[in-house]
Amino acid sequence: MLHTHKKFWAARLGTAPVLPMTREEMDCLGWDVCDIVLVGGDAYIDHPSFSTGIVGRFLHAEGFRVGVVAQPKCDADYLALGVPALFWGINSGNMDSMVNHYTAEKRRRHDDAYTPGGRAGARPDRALTVYARACKRLAPDVPVVIGGIEASLRRVAHYDYWSDTVMPSILVDSGADLISFGSGEWTLEQVAHGLSYQWPLERFAGMPGVAVMVDSLPGELRVRDDDRPGHSGDYDVRRLPSFEEVKRDKRAFARASRLQILETRVGGHGLVQKHGSRELWVGPIPEPLSTEDLDSVYDLPFSRQPHPSYGEKRIPAFDMIKTSVTTMRGCFGGCAFCSIAAHEGRVIQSRSPESIAREVRAICAMEPKKTATISDIGGPSANMYKMTSKNPDVCAKCTKPSCLVPQICKNMNTDHGPIIELYRKIRDIAEVKHVFISSGIRYDLAMLSPEYIREIAKYHTSGYLKIAPEHINNRVLELMLKPNASIFDKFCEIFTKTSQECGKKQYIIPYFISAHPGCGEREMLDVAQWLMKRRMFVDQVQSFMPTPMSASTTMYYTGYTPYLPIDGQTPIETAKSRTDREAQKAILRYHDPKNTAYVKRLMRYYRMGGSN
Repeated sequence: MLHTHKKFWAARLGTAPVLPMTREEMDCLGWDVCDIVLVGGDAYIDHPSFSTGIVGRFLHAEGFRVGVVAQPKCDADYLALGVPALFWGINSGNMDSMVNHYTAEKRRRHDDAYTPGGRAGARPDRALTVYARACKRLAPDVPVVIGGIEASLRRVAHYDYWSDTVMPSILVDSGADLISFGSGEWTLEQVAHGLSYQWPLERFAGMPGVAVMVDSLPGELRVRDDDRPGHSGDYDVRRLPSFEEVKRDKRAFARASRLQILETRVGGHGLVQKHGSRELWVGPIPEPLSTEDLDSVYDLPFSRQPHPSYGEKRIPAFDMIKTSVTTMRGCFGGCAFCSIAAHEGRVIQSRSPESIAREVRAICAMEPKKTATISDIGGPSANMYKMTSKNPDVCAKCTKPSCLVPQICKNMNTDHGPIIELYRKIRDIAEVKHVFISSGIRYDLAMLSPEYIREIAKYHTSGYLKIAPEHINNRVLELMLKPNASIFDKFCEIFTKTSQECGKKQYIIPYFISAHPGCGEREMLDVAQWLMKRRMFVDQVQSFMPTPMSASTTMYYTGYTPYLPIDGQTPIETAKSRTDREAQKAILRYHDPKNTAYVKRLMRYYRMGGSN
């Protein structure tokens, strides 16, 4: 539950129209100091879709004087607002800085959607570590709290694709005092008020959503070190193999990954991991926010604009997101290549229809003609809105990584009624011209509701519906934790037929991943042949990118799936060289004249019985 502390005394100074980025702006607000300075890798946008924007507004609503330093380059930038009274809050932006900077083939990107003008180079590689070290150097006695996607997914020892090494918890390299992982509101509320009460950092150890380094663990802490599923009363924390072990032994790394997956659930436990002589202590996943709590966050007085200092400079990410609305957080799909469950959790946290409608009206009011087309209304998966377990006690004991694969769990309420009613409520707002769905739709869930498919076909598709089956070969889909290919085929058939019944000619654009662990040329050719039969072409192909804390990354690095006990597994083959990875992309783009002869040769080779 949020808002459990009395507001900090500075709440009496009123609400800032926008969080300050300069001393002059602080003076206008009557602030002599900032209690918290947020340092971020993105441009500062006062909008709930951007990490600094939503965290800053939330902490300010708790009464704290919050300032922003965006994309600092030198000491003067960090100190533009002075040293904070309570702590530095640091994030690298909405994306991991290495994902932001490099393609899946490790080529440097030339643009940055989160920077004014879209130019690359406004943040360093491994931005979180660079920023945290700078803040520690400039103000050694001020606590440094790191958060966001880069901190959350690097909270334990992890494989780093860009250096091809296993790295320690980002707490070690960055020198930060504490990680707030996950969405963060509840955790940051406890940390901010706790530091205002002058709590020592050790007091946060073991708290949900917090990771810290400690010299030793309390003697009464019950530690479990096997990789079998367990129940809540059996132990307090699971011990992961140490950093030194996972760096030396790939089996130990895979086992550590398995243990992490077992605990990414409500009712899961904390983790401990030795780093040299010290212990990393990671608290359990925080309890999901209630609808009332989530509404209170999204109803904060965001200006919904970039900071005025950017003037007329365009920020591409803002242009893309400014007319979209987040309805929910979390995902119970459990796709192997995705880290949403490790970051936001598996439990769906939904806003109320009334809160969503208020945001839609606010978007319309800001448009020149006071009307708007809503470009997206959704979340990690558009059609999981309001879907919760029928019996939470069953979920608390369940250690399956997905509620949908291999079959949809019978304990999951898969009613699409609430999302259909929400769409209708938004369409009924007079100022709304159109509402489109750009978030990914779980087609296996949608198959349970013909009414939902009709709704999106008739009202919410602008000619093309983007769907991500990710692959066609069922063995690869099994490794991905994605549904059988036949389900996607059936969905395509039903959507096309429903569109025709609605008098609309609409198409599905499928998204596929190449070079995923377990996918060789032959498996990629299955996808190409599926496309050929349907006379479909894909121009953009996403090669698999190993990012920290995903199960697929563990498969890529170790050759083992963390979904099963590691002993006795047959290693999974993976395309790792640039040549092999580019070859798989070429197969998917079979229609490109540069690739046609190569794909034809492959087809002849496999018809004659060749192997990968």
